[in-house]
Amino acid sequence: MSVTTTPFARPHDSAPLRLLTVSSLYPNPAQPNHGVFVENRLRHLIASGEASSVVIAPLPYFPGRGASSPICPAEETRHGIRVLHPRFLAVPGVGMATNPACYAFALAATLRRLLEEGVRIDLIDAHYLFPDGVAAVQVAKRFGLPVVLTARGSDTSLFPRYWLPRRMIQHALARADGLIAVSAALKEGLVSLGVSPERVVVLRNGVDLDLFRPPSDRAALREALRLEGPTILSVGLLVPRKRHHLTIGALSLLPGMQLLIAGEGPERARLAALAARLGVADRVRFLGAVPHRELPSLYAAADVMVLASEREGWANVLLEAMACGTPVVATEAWGTREAIGEEGAGVVVKDPTESALAAAISRMVMDPPPRALVRAYAERFGWDEVSAGQLALFRRILAGRACSEAAAR
Repeated sequence: MSVTTTPFARPHDSAPLRLLTVSSLYPNPAQPNHGVFVENRLRHLIASGEASSVVIAPLPYFPGRGASSPICPAEETRHGIRVLHPRFLAVPGVGMATNPACYAFALAATLRRLLEEGVRIDLIDAHYLFPDGVAAVQVAKRFGLPVVLTARGSDTSLFPRYWLPRRMIQHALARADGLIAVSAALKEGLVSLGVSPERVVVLRNGVDLDLFRPPSDRAALREALRLEGPTILSVGLLVPRKRHHLTIGALSLLPGMQLLIAGEGPERARLAALAARLGVADRVRFLGAVPHRELPSLYAAADVMVLASEREGWANVLLEAMACGTPVVATEAWGTREAIGEEGAGVVVKDPTESALAAAISRMVMDPPPRALVRAYAERFGWDEVSAGQLALFRRILAGRACSEAAAR
């Protein structure tokens, strides 16, 4: 594909950075909670006054399945940020081989249009390694722009199990100007893919401490939600890797407790059938997809938040719950131990079984840590440090490029 290269625009050290954020993991009208952690990190970075950004969040188009999924406008403005949603061809059955190239084609066409409009870009900030990162590196090099990749979870733990995505990911990692991992565990995953440890910066996701906070009247909140007795909360897509079946199984061993599940997905019918088979259907409430801004009430009303996931790069829901004063129980999955720590705000279950999960939940409900202590632990994870780390990395890359250009002259 022929692409016109645009001269690199280098800002002064004091000038705000002009970023292009690239990720298919980004909220849209059809999926308002999709990739909200990417949007949150960007919003806090922009709020620093040190950066601005345009977002390209491509959406897959599946031939033979009607319109693109999800259906949403080609362009929108979210929280004052311009977001473009070009479509890329996702061919069923061969997507692992073709998605990166199709994604890169859509990304390059959109970037070219932005540049023709006069939009200036200093650096591409791409989230998720496959296909996003693979495509972003290809396009960045064609346009002469530096690119930073952020590894977030399955892009490091799952896709590299397949030989072709693994080779593509390794090639992209080697050519990227900077690498970010959202947990130390994911950094180890990048190192296992051949990346030098010193190339990876660990910047854990933060939590919005103003949005997620203890309620002024928890009793009234529980009454409004019609909660009686100990309440377990689980937040996440209803997909196999979230292992909601373990939490429902644990509930069957915890008489007198109820379970709220916030999330939607293809596993809902199977999970509802499991609850009926185990005799706990009357104690499980499926809430469906809950808007992000409505989650604090659920976290604060619950007695314990449970996350039984098989894979999590960095589980934002754990920090959100703890910021609301609610202790957490999670199975061991990449970054969960880092998120929970050793301060007593939660517990990590090594054995992913219903009985082990039930035992941990019972202990947390019967002898909970002070909710003020749980909140205090979460307060260590604000966004300021994350934004500062991003800015330092981006400016270091731009300064290094400036020096290289000067030396070449």
